[in-house]
Amino acid sequence: MTERPAFAYVTYIESTPEKVWYALTDPDLTAAYWGHSNVSDWRTGSPWEHRRTDGSGLADVVGLVVESAPPRRLVTTWAEPGEEPPGGPSTVTFGIEAYGGIVRLTVTHENLADEAERAAAAGGWAAVLSNLKTLLETGSPLPEEPWHMPSS
Repeated sequence: MTERPAFAYVTYIESTPEKVWYALTDPDLTAAYWGHSNVSDWRTGSPWEHRRTDGSGLADVVGLVVESAPPRRLVTTWAEPGEEPPGGPSTVTFGIEAYGGIVRLTVTHENLADEAERAAAAGGWAAVLSNLKTLLETGSPLPEEPWHMPSS
């Protein structure tokens, strides 16, 4: 069996594990820096949705909560709504580690379909996590949605 692509991103945020956890799981806060609301009760086995904030209520990503250990670790499956992709859904792991007055947030996105999906994940996570970091450290997200910035 061939190993499928994965992507990992690490950022350091002046915050607490509790605030980072809240920022990842609160629908209103995720809407502020992600452009989507992450909606779930965040219990292991529960469904979650990445819902548009345009009022349509549509979810662009859905999955299950695989592991929930607030405020240190959250693991979810990640797939488009509808049929399960060949090879199963991808998995996203958020690792939250405190160190003094900062947090190391490690996001690992595994079981990606191919290199194109890995490249898309790399660009998407860099933009979203930069916006999350800015929001937690300044109280406001970036003035422009970074995922809309043209690549050079």
